[in-house]
Amino acid sequence: MSDLYPLLLKPEFSPRPWGARDLSPIYKEFPGAPGELIGESWLTGDKCKVANGPLAGRTLSDVVKQYGRELVGETAPRADHFPLLMKFIFPKGKLSVQVHPDDAGAQKIGEPCGKNECWYVLAAEPGAQIGLGLKPGTTREDFERAIKEVRAEQLLNWIDVKPGDMYFVDAGTVHAIAAGSILVETQQNSDLTYRLYDYGRPRELHIERGLEAVRTETHAGRVLGAQAPELVRSPWFVVEKHKLDGARRFELKSDQSAQCLVAVSGCGVVDAPGADSVTFACGDAVVIPASVNGATIHPQWEVEFIRAAVPVGVKEMPRTQLVSSAEARA
Repeated sequence: MSDLYPLLLKPEFSPRPWGARDLSPIYKEFPGAPGELIGESWLTGDKCKVANGPLAGRTLSDVVKQYGRELVGETAPRADHFPLLMKFIFPKGKLSVQVHPDDAGAQKIGEPCGKNECWYVLAAEPGAQIGLGLKPGTTREDFERAIKEVRAEQLLNWIDVKPGDMYFVDAGTVHAIAAGSILVETQQNSDLTYRLYDYGRPRELHIERGLEAVRTETHAGRVLGAQAPELVRSPWFVVEKHKLDGARRFELKSDQSAQCLVAVSGCGVVDAPGADSVTFACGDAVVIPASVNGATIHPQWEVEFIRAAVPVGVKEMPRTQLVSSAEARA
Protein backbone atom coordinates (compact mmCIF):
# COMPACT_ATOMS: atom_id res chain seq x y z
CA MET A 1 0.00 0.00 0.00
CA SER A 2 1.35 3.45 -0.94
CA ASP A 3 2.20 5.92 1.80
CA LEU A 4 1.16 8.84 -0.40
CA TYR A 5 -1.64 11.18 0.67
CA PRO A 6 -3.36 14.36 -0.64
CA LEU A 7 -0.65 16.99 -1.09
CA LEU A 8 -1.33 20.65 -0.31
CA LEU A 9 1.06 22.70 -2.46
CA LYS A 10 2.47 26.16 -1.83
CA PRO A 11 1.98 28.39 -4.89
CA GLU A 12 4.95 29.89 -6.69
CA PHE A 13 4.40 33.55 -7.65
CA SER A 14 5.90 34.75 -10.90
CA PRO A 15 6.65 38.48 -11.46
CA ARG A 16 5.82 39.72 -14.98
CA PRO A 17 5.86 43.24 -16.50
CA TRP A 18 2.16 42.90 -17.37
CA GLY A 19 1.14 41.60 -13.92
CA ALA A 20 -0.94 42.99 -11.06
CA ARG A 21 -0.14 44.63 -7.73
CA ASP A 22 -3.48 43.56 -6.25
CA LEU A 23 -4.28 39.84 -6.13
CA SER A 24 -6.98 40.24 -3.48
CA PRO A 25 -9.73 38.58 -5.51
CA ILE A 26 -7.78 35.35 -4.88
CA TYR A 27 -5.12 36.05 -2.22
CA LYS A 28 -5.90 38.22 0.80
CA GLU A 29 -2.25 39.08 1.39
CA PHE A 30 0.00 40.27 -1.43
CA PRO A 31 2.77 37.69 -1.95
CA GLY A 32 5.37 39.88 -3.66
CA ALA A 33 7.74 42.67 -2.76
CA PRO A 34 6.26 46.20 -2.48
CA GLY A 35 5.51 47.48 -5.98
CA GLU A 36 6.19 44.12 -7.61
CA LEU A 37 3.93 43.06 -10.49
CA ILE A 38 2.75 39.45 -10.16
CA GLY A 39 1.57 37.90 -13.40
CA GLU A 40 1.02 34.27 -12.46
CA SER A 41 0.56 31.97 -9.51
CA TRP A 42 1.89 28.50 -10.34
CA LEU A 43 -0.09 25.90 -8.41
CA THR A 44 1.24 22.51 -9.53
CA GLY A 45 4.63 23.51 -10.90
CA ASP A 46 7.75 21.37 -10.51
CA LYS A 47 9.14 23.77 -7.89
CA CYS A 48 5.94 24.06 -5.84
CA LYS A 49 6.60 22.69 -2.35
CA VAL A 50 4.42 20.35 -0.32
CA ALA A 51 2.96 22.15 2.71
CA ASN A 52 1.58 19.21 4.71
CA GLY A 53 2.48 15.83 6.14
CA PRO A 54 5.74 13.83 6.03
CA LEU A 55 6.68 15.19 2.57
CA ALA A 56 6.42 18.86 3.66
CA GLY A 57 9.17 21.03 2.20
CA ARG A 58 9.89 18.80 -0.78
CA THR A 59 9.13 19.95 -4.32
CA LEU A 60 6.48 18.28 -6.44
CA SER A 61 9.16 17.32 -8.95
CA ASP A 62 11.18 15.59 -6.23
CA VAL A 63 8.15 13.67 -4.96
CA VAL A 64 7.27 12.57 -8.51
CA LYS A 65 10.79 11.22 -9.03
CA GLN A 66 10.45 9.12 -5.86
CA TYR A 67 6.94 7.75 -6.40
CA GLY A 68 6.47 7.77 -10.17
CA ARG A 69 3.24 6.08 -11.29
CA GLU A 70 1.93 5.86 -7.72
CA LEU A 71 1.62 9.64 -7.87
CA VAL A 72 1.01 10.54 -11.52
CA GLY A 73 -1.01 7.47 -12.55
CA GLU A 74 -1.03 5.37 -15.68
CA THR A 75 -2.48 8.05 -17.97
CA ALA A 76 0.46 10.43 -17.53
CA PRO A 77 2.80 10.29 -20.55
CA ARG A 78 5.87 9.89 -18.29
CA ALA A 79 6.32 8.37 -14.86
CA ASP A 80 8.93 10.95 -13.83
CA HIS A 81 7.13 14.13 -14.91
CA PHE A 82 3.96 15.58 -13.37
CA PRO A 83 1.60 15.92 -16.36
CA LEU A 84 -0.46 19.04 -15.58
CA LEU A 85 0.44 22.59 -14.64
CA MET A 86 -2.33 24.78 -13.23
CA LYS A 87 -2.05 28.54 -12.76
CA PHE A 88 -3.90 31.71 -11.96
CA ILE A 89 -3.12 34.48 -14.48
CA PHE A 90 -3.50 38.14 -13.40
CA PRO A 91 -3.09 40.40 -16.47
CA LYS A 92 -3.06 44.17 -15.93
CA GLY A 93 -1.36 44.75 -19.27
CA LYS A 94 -1.10 42.77 -22.52
CA LEU A 95 0.83 39.51 -22.47
CA SER A 96 3.18 39.02 -25.38
CA VAL A 97 1.88 37.51 -28.60
CA GLN A 98 3.18 33.96 -28.39
CA VAL A 99 2.88 30.37 -29.51
CA HIS A 100 3.65 26.97 -27.98
CA PRO A 101 5.00 23.95 -29.87
CA ASP A 102 3.29 20.57 -29.90
CA ASP A 103 4.85 17.44 -28.42
CA ALA A 104 6.81 16.61 -31.58
CA GLY A 105 8.22 20.13 -31.82
CA ALA A 106 9.20 20.15 -28.15
CA GLN A 107 10.87 16.75 -28.29
CA LYS A 108 13.01 17.89 -31.23
CA ILE A 109 14.80 20.22 -28.82
CA GLY A 110 14.94 17.77 -25.93
CA GLU A 111 11.88 18.90 -23.97
CA PRO A 112 9.46 16.30 -22.56
CA CYS A 113 6.29 17.74 -24.03
CA GLY A 114 4.68 20.63 -25.84
CA LYS A 115 1.96 22.84 -24.46
CA ASN A 116 -1.73 22.47 -25.11
CA GLU A 117 -3.76 24.53 -22.66
CA CYS A 118 -7.15 25.92 -21.71
CA TRP A 119 -8.33 29.07 -19.91
CA TYR A 120 -11.30 29.29 -17.59
CA VAL A 121 -12.42 32.90 -17.16
CA LEU A 122 -12.88 33.31 -13.43
CA ALA A 123 -13.41 37.09 -13.49
CA ALA A 124 -13.52 39.74 -16.21
CA GLU A 125 -13.97 43.48 -16.29
CA PRO A 126 -16.04 45.01 -19.12
CA GLY A 127 -13.91 45.05 -22.26
CA ALA A 128 -11.48 42.32 -21.12
CA GLN A 129 -10.18 40.42 -24.13
CA ILE A 130 -8.02 37.55 -25.32
CA GLY A 131 -6.32 37.26 -28.69
CA LEU A 132 -6.84 33.79 -30.12
CA GLY A 133 -5.60 32.69 -33.50
CA LEU A 134 -4.83 34.70 -36.62
CA LYS A 135 -7.50 36.45 -38.66
CA PRO A 136 -8.81 34.31 -41.54
CA GLY A 137 -6.57 34.44 -44.58
CA THR A 138 -3.46 35.52 -42.67
CA THR A 139 -0.34 33.68 -43.83
CA ARG A 140 2.91 33.14 -41.95
CA GLU A 141 4.50 35.66 -44.30
CA ASP A 142 1.82 38.24 -43.48
CA PHE A 143 2.34 37.66 -39.79
CA GLU A 144 6.15 37.83 -40.00
CA ARG A 145 5.90 41.14 -41.87
CA ALA A 146 3.53 42.51 -39.22
CA ILE A 147 5.99 41.53 -36.48
CA LYS A 148 8.76 43.50 -38.19
CA GLU A 149 6.42 46.48 -38.62
CA VAL A 150 5.37 46.36 -34.91
CA ARG A 151 1.68 45.78 -35.66
CA ALA A 152 1.31 42.02 -35.15
CA GLU A 153 -1.54 42.39 -32.63
CA GLN A 154 -3.70 43.75 -35.48
CA LEU A 155 -3.73 40.29 -37.10
CA LEU A 156 -5.10 38.43 -34.07
CA ASN A 157 -8.72 37.53 -33.39
CA TRP A 158 -9.56 39.65 -30.33
CA ILE A 159 -12.44 38.25 -28.30
CA ASP A 160 -14.40 39.81 -25.44
CA VAL A 161 -14.52 37.39 -22.51
CA LYS A 162 -16.92 36.99 -19.61
CA PRO A 163 -16.87 34.98 -16.38
CA GLY A 164 -17.68 31.31 -16.94
CA ASP A 165 -16.20 31.10 -20.44
CA MET A 166 -13.79 28.25 -21.19
CA TYR A 167 -11.31 28.57 -24.06
CA PHE A 168 -9.25 25.76 -25.54
CA VAL A 169 -5.83 26.77 -26.92
CA ASP A 170 -4.08 23.95 -28.71
CA ALA A 171 -0.38 23.98 -29.54
CA GLY A 172 0.47 26.03 -32.62
CA THR A 173 -2.20 28.68 -31.91
CA VAL A 174 -0.91 32.26 -31.90
CA HIS A 175 -2.41 33.91 -28.82
CA ALA A 176 -2.27 36.76 -26.33
CA ILE A 177 -4.19 37.97 -23.27
CA ALA A 178 -5.16 41.60 -22.65
CA ALA A 179 -5.83 43.31 -19.34
CA GLY A 180 -8.85 42.96 -17.12
CA SER A 181 -9.47 39.30 -16.39
CA ILE A 182 -8.42 36.54 -13.99
CA LEU A 183 -7.88 33.20 -15.70
CA VAL A 184 -7.39 29.67 -14.41
CA GLU A 185 -5.06 27.92 -16.83
CA THR A 186 -4.74 24.15 -17.13
CA GLN A 187 -1.97 22.97 -19.43
CA GLN A 188 0.54 20.29 -20.18
CA ASN A 189 3.36 20.75 -17.70
CA SER A 190 5.70 22.74 -19.93
CA ASP A 191 7.00 26.31 -19.88
CA LEU A 192 8.06 26.17 -23.53
CA THR A 193 6.89 29.50 -24.97
CA TYR A 194 8.01 31.26 -28.13
CA ARG A 195 7.50 35.00 -27.80
CA LEU A 196 6.73 36.38 -31.26
CA TYR A 197 5.87 39.99 -30.52
CA ASP A 198 5.95 42.15 -27.39
CA TYR A 199 4.56 45.58 -28.34
CA GLY A 200 8.07 47.03 -28.48
CA ARG A 201 9.00 45.96 -24.92
CA PRO A 202 12.73 45.12 -24.65
CA ARG A 203 12.36 41.37 -24.12
CA GLU A 204 13.83 38.52 -26.12
CA LEU A 205 11.79 37.28 -29.08
CA HIS A 206 11.87 33.77 -30.57
CA ILE A 207 10.64 34.53 -34.07
CA GLU A 208 12.32 31.77 -36.09
CA ARG A 209 11.31 28.91 -33.82
CA GLY A 210 7.95 30.49 -33.12
CA LEU A 211 6.99 30.83 -36.78
CA GLU A 212 8.00 27.22 -37.31
CA ALA A 213 5.55 26.20 -34.55
CA VAL A 214 2.67 28.39 -35.81
CA ARG A 215 -0.35 26.71 -37.40
CA THR A 216 -2.67 29.04 -39.27
CA GLU A 217 -5.65 26.74 -38.60
CA THR A 218 -6.16 25.17 -35.16
CA HIS A 219 -8.92 23.86 -32.88
CA ALA A 220 -8.70 26.87 -30.56
CA GLY A 221 -11.85 28.68 -29.49
CA ARG A 222 -14.57 28.97 -26.90
CA VAL A 223 -15.59 25.50 -25.79
CA LEU A 224 -19.20 24.81 -26.74
CA GLY A 225 -21.42 23.30 -24.08
CA ALA A 226 -18.94 24.08 -21.30
CA GLN A 227 -21.22 23.73 -18.30
CA ALA A 228 -20.34 22.51 -14.83
CA PRO A 229 -19.28 20.01 -13.91
CA GLU A 230 -17.38 19.28 -17.14
CA LEU A 231 -15.85 22.36 -18.76
CA VAL A 232 -13.55 20.76 -21.34
CA ARG A 233 -12.31 17.32 -22.37
CA SER A 234 -9.27 16.86 -24.59
CA PRO A 235 -6.52 14.26 -25.10
CA TRP A 236 -4.35 16.08 -22.54
CA PHE A 237 -6.74 17.07 -19.75
CA VAL A 238 -10.30 16.97 -18.53
CA VAL A 239 -11.33 19.99 -16.46
CA GLU A 240 -14.38 20.24 -14.23
CA LYS A 241 -15.84 22.88 -11.91
CA HIS A 242 -17.67 21.96 -8.72
CA LYS A 243 -19.51 24.11 -6.20
CA LEU A 244 -20.38 22.33 -2.96
CA ASP A 245 -22.49 23.29 0.01
CA GLY A 246 -22.53 19.72 1.35
CA ALA A 247 -20.04 16.85 1.54
CA ARG A 248 -19.41 14.88 -1.67
CA ARG A 249 -17.27 11.84 -2.30
CA PHE A 250 -15.22 11.69 -5.49
CA GLU A 251 -14.16 8.29 -6.75
CA LEU A 252 -10.75 8.88 -8.21
CA LYS A 253 -10.33 5.72 -10.29
CA SER A 254 -7.24 4.48 -8.52
CA ASP A 255 -4.02 4.19 -10.57
CA GLN A 256 -5.41 6.05 -13.61
CA SER A 257 -4.56 9.70 -12.94
CA ALA A 258 -3.54 12.11 -10.25
CA GLN A 259 -6.22 14.71 -9.56
CA CYS A 260 -5.57 18.45 -9.20
CA LEU A 261 -8.01 20.50 -7.10
CA VAL A 262 -7.79 24.30 -7.19
CA ALA A 263 -10.07 26.32 -4.92
CA VAL A 264 -11.48 29.44 -6.61
CA SER A 265 -13.75 30.52 -3.74
CA GLY A 266 -14.60 29.49 -0.21
CA CYS A 267 -12.89 26.78 1.79
CA GLY A 268 -13.05 23.00 2.01
CA VAL A 269 -11.50 19.95 3.66
CA VAL A 270 -10.21 16.92 1.74
CA ASP A 271 -10.56 13.59 3.54
CA ALA A 272 -8.92 10.47 2.09
CA PRO A 273 -8.67 6.96 3.61
CA GLY A 274 -5.79 6.63 6.07
CA ALA A 275 -4.64 10.25 5.65
CA ASP A 276 -4.87 13.41 7.73
CA SER A 277 -7.49 15.94 6.61
CA VAL A 278 -6.27 18.71 4.30
CA THR A 279 -7.85 22.17 4.38
CA PHE A 280 -7.71 24.19 1.15
CA ALA A 281 -9.03 27.70 0.61
CA CYS A 282 -9.28 30.11 -2.32
CA GLY A 283 -5.93 30.16 -4.16
CA ASP A 284 -4.77 26.77 -2.84
CA ALA A 285 -4.10 23.58 -4.81
CA VAL A 286 -4.28 19.98 -3.64
CA VAL A 287 -2.87 17.06 -5.65
CA ILE A 288 -4.52 13.73 -4.92
CA PRO A 289 -2.13 10.95 -5.99
CA ALA A 290 -3.41 8.23 -8.30
CA SER A 291 -2.82 5.61 -5.61
CA VAL A 292 -5.29 7.28 -3.21
CA ASN A 293 -8.65 5.50 -3.43
CA GLY A 294 -11.18 8.30 -3.48
CA ALA A 295 -11.66 11.39 -1.35
CA THR A 296 -14.51 13.27 0.27
CA ILE A 297 -14.68 17.06 0.06
CA HIS A 298 -16.35 18.81 2.99
CA PRO A 299 -17.17 22.50 2.31
CA GLN A 300 -16.60 25.05 5.08
CA TRP A 301 -19.40 26.30 4.54
CA GLU A 302 -19.15 26.48 0.77
CA VAL A 303 -16.32 25.74 -1.63
CA GLU A 304 -15.92 26.12 -5.37
CA PHE A 305 -13.01 24.40 -7.08
CA ILE A 306 -11.57 23.38 -10.44
CA ARG A 307 -10.72 19.68 -10.78
CA ALA A 308 -8.34 18.47 -13.50
CA ALA A 309 -6.85 15.14 -14.52
CA VAL A 310 -5.34 13.34 -17.50
CA PRO A 311 -8.19 11.40 -19.16
CA VAL A 312 -8.29 7.80 -20.32
CA GLY A 313 -8.53 7.09 -24.02
CA VAL A 314 -9.65 10.54 -25.24
CA LYS A 315 -8.57 11.24 -28.82
CA GLU A 316 -11.09 13.85 -29.95
CA MET A 317 -10.58 17.58 -29.70
CA PRO A 318 -13.27 19.58 -27.87
CA ARG A 319 -16.00 21.30 -29.87
CA THR A 320 -15.11 24.98 -30.10
CA GLN A 321 -16.18 28.18 -31.80
CA LEU A 322 -13.81 30.96 -32.78
CA VAL A 323 -15.55 34.27 -33.48
CA SER A 324 -13.84 37.62 -32.99
CA SER A 325 -15.69 40.36 -31.12
CA ALA A 326 -15.71 42.47 -34.29
CA GLU A 327 -17.43 39.64 -36.19
CA ALA A 328 -19.91 39.10 -33.34
CA ARG A 329 -20.89 42.78 -33.42
CA ALA A 330 -21.22 42.87 -37.22
